[in-house]
Amino acid sequence: MRHGTALREDIAAPGTTPLIGIYDMYSASIAAQHYNGFFVSGFGFAASHYGLPDIGFIAWPDMLGFVERLRPAFPRHHLLVDIDDGYVDPEVACHVVRRLERAGASGVILEDQKRPRRCGHADGKIILPLDEYLNKLELVLAARNDLLVVARTDATEENEILRRATALAETGADVVLVDGVRSVEWIRKIRSVIGDKPLLFNQIAGGKSPRLSLTELAGLGVDLAIYSTPCLFAAHRAIDGALTALRADDGRLPDTAAGGEVGVASSTRLLERNIGGQHLGRQAVPA
Repeated sequence: MRHGTALREDIAAPGTTPLIGIYDMYSASIAAQHYNGFFVSGFGFAASHYGLPDIGFIAWPDMLGFVERLRPAFPRHHLLVDIDDGYVDPEVACHVVRRLERAGASGVILEDQKRPRRCGHADGKIILPLDEYLNKLELVLAARNDLLVVARTDATEENEILRRATALAETGADVVLVDGVRSVEWIRKIRSVIGDKPLLFNQIAGGKSPRLSLTELAGLGVDLAIYSTPCLFAAHRAIDGALTALRADDGRLPDTAAGGEVGVASSTRLLERNIGGQHLGRQAVPA
């Protein structure tokens, strides 16, 4: 299957295509019941795999290994992978892109940040000179075959945002992302300078960007939306709540027979679907 082509076709269809941020195989197994596209989020992966914030700790073999586990279980789901700055060097970025494509990734996001990098919705980001980033981007584009490539800028100064968005739209990248967009007005400005190039919008709870529905995003000309952390943050709250209740009930587990609680049987049924890639995908809309 040409995974990059499949993602391009969904992006070209009317409306905004959502990709849900997942951080491990279990969260992906649950998300697969609701959406047909995943975003392999750097924030979520750094948190789950290392227990560290998203400030540049990810090693590319670890991210590649995760994608290699995801693809067999979810053969028809979109897998858009955050590769940060390409792990610093252009040569490494190209190598990682080739390996990810062979592993079955649908696409990658390559940012223009300079080390030490930060989450796109954090303060203190430093960006590469534009020419240096464009050189890295062009090498990555030449290294891929069918893989979709998102060109991302983390610029925060207004004139620089528009300058970089315009420059990225003129490359062979498939999609443009300006991360940390702070208002609907700025979505419109970015949309106006990138022409017909598809536009991606990143939503993260508690981030700098406005909370917008898919209908609102479609009306703004946004073609693709990534939701970086709904699974991770929901798990945070649910785990904390479950252990608070366990302590309050003197260590007595909840009654799964009463319904509404996850137990061995329901969890096993979910995971059995990963054997042989039984998650065949569904429409990219909420269930």
